[in-house]
Amino acid sequence: MSIVATFAVLAIAVLHLYILVLEMFLWTTPRARASFGTTEEFASSTKTLAANQGLYNGFLAAGLVWGAVAADPVGFQAKVFFLVCVAVAGAYGAATSSRRILFVQTVPALVALALVVAAR
Repeated sequence: MSIVATFAVLAIAVLHLYILVLEMFLWTTPRARASFGTTEEFASSTKTLAANQGLYNGFLAAGLVWGAVAADPVGFQAKVFFLVCVAVAGAYGAATSSRRILFVQTVPALVALALVVAAR
């Protein structure tokens, strides 16, 4: 169970690294615009805001990787903290931006959190 939980945590980290790349570096490209449902004009005018948001996703990814590699009890605590952060951010995004975020971010984070707690 511990290996499955660690894999789930690292998968969430990879997802957030991908979001970082989309928001910080590819925000105005057709791929990112399609992913986030934005227009070219909107993407151009919000490029700086998206980059800032991407940076926060990078911090979430870094915290998840830290939790995955750190020894317990710190590793466990970091995984729980950052998975809860991901879930809360996803719930807020689903409530204010797109319900799709609930299934892309919140649900996977809660599944990973359940695995981490069960592995303990």
